[in-house]
Amino acid sequence: MIGLFLGDTDFSEIVLKKIKKLDKKYFIIDFSKNNKFKKDKNSHRISIGRFGEIINLIKEKKSKKVLFAGKIVKPKLSSLRLDLKGFYYMPSVIKAAKLGDAAIIKAVIKILDNENIKVISSIFFNPELTVKTGNYTKSKPNLDDIISIQKGIVYFNKLNSLDHVQAVIVKENTILASEDRHGTKKMLSKLKKKSRGILIKLPKKKQDLRMDLPTIGLNTLRDCKKYGLKGIVLKSKKNIFLDKSKCITYANKNKIFINVI
Repeated sequence: MIGLFLGDTDFSEIVLKKIKKLDKKYFIIDFSKNNKFKKDKNSHRISIGRFGEIINLIKEKKSKKVLFAGKIVKPKLSSLRLDLKGFYYMPSVIKAAKLGDAAIIKAVIKILDNENIKVISSIFFNPELTVKTGNYTKSKPNLDDIISIQKGIVYFNKLNSLDHVQAVIVKENTILASEDRHGTKKMLSKLKKKSRGILIKLPKKKQDLRMDLPTIGLNTLRDCKKYGLKGIVLKSKKNIFLDKSKCITYANKNKIFINVI
């Protein structure tokens, strides 16, 4: 029996679909904003503040492993209803929330670990959503692009693991923009049209790779075209790549490279 903490993203639905295809026994703890999985008979809507209820459910289901697919957003303290374990654990979550979403995830993992519940990789059942090293399009980065990409990698390696940044735009050895808590789409919207920059989406150097892997999909490629980007750079086996074949076809059509390092 596997426990699934699911959020609002397309990735959440893809993970659930794969679990069903594999005929795995599962239950859902629905962390989506609008109770997205309420029609599933195995779904449970539980507030993040009710740790006792969450942990009791996991143990009642005799589950030793859980998986997170979708972000845990910063909770609104005014709307939280805490149970006894919630009162015990919530201070650590509140403290983490001041540092960002990644810190919240680390705090929740630590809480589950304290209860002898193992958190497995979000792509444990969906390894096909990752990509290996190589160039996946007809277009390729030139020598100047490679120098700019190296600049972006150095930038990533200097980041704190709790920072929001999972994406930067580089051009001519310069960081044009970096992602904040509002995400990649918002970052791209600040660019000028025909920017000719390169989008680099990588996990941070010390990021917990069990959750919140940087993700791209067809909407990312469309935004790249809209703002005139030359290409996208990903990390081997450490990104979630949705609609892979459609993205590659779209990239080829619009002369955008997809390079995996």
